[in-house]
Amino acid sequence: MTYQLYEYSYDYHRYLISMLASVFVMKIKPLSDHILIEPVREEEKTRAGILLPETAEKEKPEQGRVIAVGPGRKTNAGKVIPLGLRPGDKVLFTKYGPNEIKVDNKEYLIAKEEDILAIIE
Repeated sequence: MTYQLYEYSYDYHRYLISMLASVFVMKIKPLSDHILIEPVREEEKTRAGILLPETAEKEKPEQGRVIAVGPGRKTNAGKVIPLGLRPGDKVLFTKYGPNEIKVDNKEYLIAKEEDILAIIE
């Protein structure tokens, strides 16, 4: 195993996230153009400032952090087109596109590249 040294920067932060994600997620490796996403649920407040409890009906999240990405989509000629996402990216995705899965009582989403709308910086 080789180790790479990184300056403390955004790339180093993303590298650490990807390494930690690979330890905590049970070696789920997305195939083709699929992406493993951890949904980001924000605390919801009413206009009066009251926090809603976890049991309250909430909308599905539309933001998340990329945990793992597949190798990419294959063309008819057999060439693999790599994805434009990397582990650690915060993304905005379609509300009902990704499939929900649970690993160790934690929710994750598996989405196709076409379900990702934008990268949030």
